[in-house]
Amino acid sequence: MENDMEENTLSYQIAFISLGCAKNQVNCEQMMAAVQAAGHTIVAAPEGADVAVVNTCGFLASACEEAIDNILEMAELKKAGKLKKILVTGCMAQRYKADVLSELPEVDGVLGTGSYGDIAAAIDEVMTGGVRPCHMGNIHTAEQGGPRILSTPPWYAYLRIAEGCDNHCAYCVIPSLRGKYRSRPMEDLLREAEELASAGVKELLVIAQDITRYGTDLNGEHQLAALLRELAKLDFHWIRLHYLYPDEITEELIDTIAAEPKILPYLDIPIQHCNDGILKAMNRRDTKAELLDLFAKLRARIPGLVLRTSLITGLPGEGEAELTELCEFLRQVRIERAGVFPFSPEEGTRAAQMDHVDMDEAKRRAELVVDVQSDIIDAYNESILGAEREVLCEGFDGQAQMYFGRSYAESPDIDGRIYFTAEGDVEPGTFVTVRLTGTMDGELTGEMEG
Repeated sequence: MENDMEENTLSYQIAFISLGCAKNQVNCEQMMAAVQAAGHTIVAAPEGADVAVVNTCGFLASACEEAIDNILEMAELKKAGKLKKILVTGCMAQRYKADVLSELPEVDGVLGTGSYGDIAAAIDEVMTGGVRPCHMGNIHTAEQGGPRILSTPPWYAYLRIAEGCDNHCAYCVIPSLRGKYRSRPMEDLLREAEELASAGVKELLVIAQDITRYGTDLNGEHQLAALLRELAKLDFHWIRLHYLYPDEITEELIDTIAAEPKILPYLDIPIQHCNDGILKAMNRRDTKAELLDLFAKLRARIPGLVLRTSLITGLPGEGEAELTELCEFLRQVRIERAGVFPFSPEEGTRAAQMDHVDMDEAKRRAELVVDVQSDIIDAYNESILGAEREVLCEGFDGQAQMYFGRSYAESPDIDGRIYFTAEGDVEPGTFVTVRLTGTMDGELTGEMEG
């Protein structure tokens, strides 16, 4: 009886807040599984919890600001007696450990990106030990796999196939936060993917900082195409690829994507810019001519291809001529999806030491590129009206009085939705055929067929 009482006193209610990218979300899912395995209860809201874990992004200054806002919200709950402890994990904790501990006294402990596996120990430390844990494991060797509690809707999930990055782009802090590039063994990935398929996941999103490099650190060979062929044998309906580095896209990979119906003709290829001088200064390995050649080749070999990219305006070396060149490049290549970001000179990066325009000017330029991109998206949407698309239904919008979902051309959380009407009820997580008939506030609309 005494043992039961003791166990009960050591079981806590833990709330998680995950910020930033899908790779960070996977870490959060792993922490939730570890916490549950340790006997604690995961709760949806921090109010009334024993510990709130804020899993932070630290990629940009703006992400750090968002993280601090969330931490301060937790601090208000703690002050009001509605929360006992705050743990900060993830990239901002890794990047600014000393600042978090000194500037945010409300924070009870931090875990860096090499120490997600220490989450249960850290909870015990803050709740029983009266210490302020600071776990900073080795970011180059930290365990990548392990059980997860999925935080996505049941029909899609992420499979992170590698950690870290070796590209060392001049503007990017990721290698210093996540370590060197480490591919996960293929057998581990296939085991995890099989579990996801058995759990009913229909759309598998294959992610890493750079998925095209997968396997090269294991045996010197690109293994992404081989991995994808194995994943396609499992019971997924869609397999979506995120973050392909342009010059690592092999002929074998293109052939595999083109040949395998489950692998969606949607490729997320961040290029950041197209001007040769800027690309070289940023330590990118591409030239404009190579990018043009790549996109033309992909369009020719993969029917119905939709491209997504990321662009940065105001990078060192960008003047009005380079900005115009970028806009012309977009008009020529007709990339369907693009995230456009003003250059943020990040502490500790080489790009931050180079001459660049101020943030206001970088933002102005970003708005100009967004305008160009908006025209491209509108033209693309117009061009597919009347077509039928397979749509994964994700819910019903009460305000629009329509169902909504995504086709192969829309990735969750970053692209738009397709709104559609239907005669009967449509269960979220089911695939339906939708005839595209119009647009609404830039989003596609349609009618369910059959």
